[in-house]
Amino acid sequence: MKVGYLKNSDAMASWILRISLAIVIFPHGAQKLFGWFGGYGFSGTMGFFTETMNLPWLIGFFTIMLESIGAIVLILGFKTRIVAALYLILAIAIVFTSHLEHGFFMNWFGNQQGEGYEYFLLWIGMAISLILSGGGEYSIDGILKLRQSKT
Repeated sequence: MKVGYLKNSDAMASWILRISLAIVIFPHGAQKLFGWFGGYGFSGTMGFFTETMNLPWLIGFFTIMLESIGAIVLILGFKTRIVAALYLILAIAIVFTSHLEHGFFMNWFGNQQGEGYEYFLLWIGMAISLILSGGGEYSIDGILKLRQSKT
């Protein structure tokens, strides 16, 4: 028999991970897609991705959609493992294309040429956890699983 503090619920852990990761990523996507929070919007971001970073148009488009629409899908908990796997790939790609050269730490004091990759290690850890756990009970995935088990 488990008592009080010895009980654990994977449902809440998955929910917290999903919401936290989506809340952190969505504003970056909103900057890229809508121009919110001081961003450049879709056209400006696509120009940066394709002209400055020399990324293929499809990769730029996919990145914008994943960071914006993907975050909303993650909050809802729909296809959580797939979205988390895509976030894992995206975070690793961002680290290797933009942040690895600047070291581990964020640029808190403005004395580095760019941002380090510590933020992305948290993003990667959360994505891996969601790949392993799925969306949990409090998700569309959980509701679909419950319905499927009743039939």
